Parts: sequence; C-alpha cells; structure tokens
Amino acid sequence: MKYKTDFLVVGSGVAGLMFALKVADAGQVTIITKKEIMESNTAYAQGGIASVFGQLDSFDLHIQDTMLSGDGLCKRDVVEMVVKEGPSRIHELIELGVEFNLQEEQNSLKAELDLGQEGGHSRKRIVHAKDMTGKEVETVLVKQVSMHKNITILEHHLAIDLITLSTRMKRGMVITDHQDHCYGAYVLDTMTHVVKTFSAKVILLATGGSGKVYLYTSNPDVATGDGIAMAYRAGASIANLEFVQFHPTCLYHPDAKNFLITEALRGEGAILVNSTGEAFMHRYDPQKDLACRDVVARAIDIELKKSGDESVFLDITHQNSEFIQNRFPNIYQKCLHFGIDITREPIPVVPAAHYMCGGIVTDKHGQTSIKGLYAIGETANTGLHGANRLASNSLLEALVFANHAANHAISFLQSHQVESSIELPLWDEMGTTDSDETIMVTHNWDEIRRLMWNYVGIVRSNKRLDRAKRRIDIIQKEIDEYYWDFKITSDLIELRNIALVADLIIQCAMLRKESRGLHYNIAYPEKNAEWENKDTILRRPFRG
Repeated sequence: MKYKTDFLVVGSGVAGLMFALKVADAGQVTIITKKEIMESNTAYAQGGIASVFGQLDSFDLHIQDTMLSGDGLCKRDVVEMVVKEGPSRIHELIELGVEFNLQEEQNSLKAELDLGQEGGHSRKRIVHAKDMTGKEVETVLVKQVSMHKNITILEHHLAIDLITLSTRMKRGMVITDHQDHCYGAYVLDTMTHVVKTFSAKVILLATGGSGKVYLYTSNPDVATGDGIAMAYRAGASIANLEFVQFHPTCLYHPDAKNFLITEALRGEGAILVNSTGEAFMHRYDPQKDLACRDVVARAIDIELKKSGDESVFLDITHQNSEFIQNRFPNIYQKCLHFGIDITREPIPVVPAAHYMCGGIVTDKHGQTSIKGLYAIGETANTGLHGANRLASNSLLEALVFANHAANHAISFLQSHQVESSIELPLWDEMGTTDSDETIMVTHNWDEIRRLMWNYVGIVRSNKRLDRAKRRIDIIQKEIDEYYWDFKITSDLIELRNIALVADLIIQCAMLRKESRGLHYNIAYPEKNAEWENKDTILRRPFRG
C-alpha cells in the first residue's frame, strides 16, 4: 500500500507536534505515532521548561549554566540560540492555550510566571504547570493539530525503516546504501499488520528517547530509540550516545512502573538522605542536593553500593503540607496511592535511565547528513546538551528546533524539486512465515536491558564494556537471522532497534578514553583535555 504526503512526521511529542503545526499551511502533513498520540516522553515531563524571565536572571547566566552542565561539549552558538529564543517560544505556547502557573505580585494585579528552580540552575527559571508540565503542553498541541485541515494523524503506526534512492528489499529486510536523500519510510500498521510505503518530500524524526534500552528507566514503553536506529541504518551520522542521563530520583516501589520524582522537589528544598536519615550530598558537591544530575546519580550509586540498601530517600517533610500538595499534586497523589504520604515521610528513590543526550547529528536547522531528513527533540544531537543535559532544557530545545526545522523544511520544499517519478519499492515479505518462536524476542529484550544496566550503566569499566560488546554482537546476529525469516511485528521492530542502539551506546563509550559528564569509566577517572569539544561520531560502513 502506497501513501504520499508532503511532510511525514514520525513521533507525537512536543517536537513533532509543534513542527507539524508550523509546516501545515505549506503542505499536507502526516503524523505517525506508534501508540496513541498522547503517549510520548513529553506527556511524562513533570518539571517544566527552562527559560529566562526572572528579574535577577539573564541569558548569560542560563548560557553559563548550560555550558557548565555540558562539561566542555556544548556548542556555544547552539546554546546561545536556544536560550535567547526561549521566552518567545514560551509566549507562543501561552498563545496556543497552555496554562502555566502564575505568581501574583504583591500589591499588584499583574500576574507573572511562577518560576521554579532545579539542579544546575543558578537562578529560578523553570516555567511549569504544577508538576505536570509536559502533559499540559502535549494536551494543547494535540488539540491544535487535531483541528488543522492539512494534518492527518495515524495512531498505532510504527516506522520500520527509512527509504533512500538505493533502498532495496529482500524478504522483509531493508537494505540501503549511503545516499544523500531520503524519500520516505516503511510503516507498520500495528492494528491491521499491513506494512505501508510512505513517500514524502520532507521526513522528520521526532521519535523521542531510548530509555527502554535499560532495565530501569523513567521512560514510557515507546522509548526504544527508533529514530536513532533508523537513521543509522540509512547512513546518517550518530554522535555521543555514551552520554545517557540517569535521573537520580525515580520512585522505588515494586508496583510503581517508571514513575519519575521531579528534580523540582529538590528545587523546593527536598533533601536526599540515606536509610539512617543522614543527608549525604554535601560530601559530593558544594551545591549539595542541587548539583547536576550526573553528580547526584553517581553519589546515590556510591551510597547504595556502600550501604547495600535498595534505595535512598528524598525528604521534603519539613515543608508546609498544603504547599507540597498544591505544588506537586501529581506526585503527592501517586505516592499516596502506594502508601507513601510525602508530607509525613521521605520518598524511596533510585536512579534510572532518563534522557539520551547524544543522537542523530543535526545542524542548527535540524538537518541531518541526509537531504530531506530532519531530526529534532531527544532523538537528535544538536550540540545543546553536550556531555550532560541541564534540567528542563529538553522541552526548550524541542520548541526552538521545531521552529528552526519548520522554517528550513518549508524553504527546502519550495526550492528543491523532489523527483516525483521515483518509484519507491513496496515492502517485500516473500518467503517469510509467521513466527512460532516469540520466546526469542522476549528473552533477548530482557537480556539486552540487563546487560546494559549492569555493564553500561552509571559507572563503567573497560572490562564491562568489552563483555557488553561481545554479547550484543551475538544477540544482534540472532535478531538479524530471526528478522530475515519471519513476518514483521512491532515487538520484533523494537527489539531490533534497542539492540542496535545498545550496540551504538557501547561503541561510543568504548571510544571515549576519559570520564566526562554522564560518561564515567573507572579506567579513565579524569577528563582528558584532548577530548574537549570532541564528539564520538559513528556512521554505518558503506556496503558497496
């Protein structure tokens, strides 16, 4: 089945939705999303959006905080662009209907944005909607795209692979040689099990994160690194995947799946303590509980290894009970559901894989190394985050790059004559059969996530990385053999993607012979000046 569109948007988080809105008047837009449209990392973002609004704040301070957090790998021109455009993008959301928390000024009828503070920020600059900012933004954007006559939304559609001019099919296997132009994608309709061929003049990857590569993650089940995997297979450059941000505080409870405890709690005075009630962050950083995430995550990891405890605790009980319930209603209710009253007792927390700072290499317009292919949001490596993302800079990045990518994509569409006569090959599954060995999928899925957690986690070593690489090579070979012989399923697509992304993370980690930001290797415990401003870049070998 063949479908045509001007703009094919893969993913339905803030990056994809905002891009779709901005290009919709220039052509037909098709948004494909693997589950329901609201199911994305955006909807789970609690803390907020970092932007300069406070009287004591400045662009220079936000830039400085971002650069410091990025530990020598941020691209300054990108940081300046994103920070300085932040307020405009926030006002744009407000005009669309997003309701951020406001703070009434004393003796004044003028309402100002209520600004929170998070780790690594020297000022209060987190614009938020209570502790459900992402959900508020996502809800408004979904409403907007749903009303636009030029936008088609296809839920339960999972992208399999990108199509370049040299793409050819063999028994369900997409084979692409390096080409400088992308023309579309193969997409599985997971409700009908039909693979559709989409041709598009512009393709945007906004597929979000890769947290499901790890055993413990704050990400929803959809975060399987699909965009990174597809772009790599098509020949795009990938960079800095060793920088996986582990959020320090996920709720530790046997029945609580992937529930994040926002850093904003620490911004409002919450303190990390061990099982004896002793605060410990003063031993690791002068900023104590407001240190950057990599520092806090490693500190917790060390404390747990020393004590043998299963969790540490986040204590905000010294704050007023009414304030806690009003400022963090979602967290309060969720913890109460599990029998934890955060106004009276500390919250058990552990680190979990949270955010991928590396990704598909792009320029300031979201362009990849392949013409017609753009990438924005968490799946992209724009140069903003460097070796460690500053808290709440992610939604900001998505908004700014959606704006730049949309403007560039419209110009690209108008100035480039995309060859309309090109016949894209249909999906070919001749010779494949229905699988009767689904245990292979579930077993390998579990093994990948466990080996990544144990060997390529918060603290790494050369020996662990070598073991991980040997095992992932074997697993990928098993997956390729299986993929070749059986009909495609959503589980198999995602397994193939997490295996590839795991391999790329391991390769990047092995290349970087130092410890910097989120990457800590006990064999190289210090930063190496030779790696300052140096990215680890991977590109699939040319097959000829």
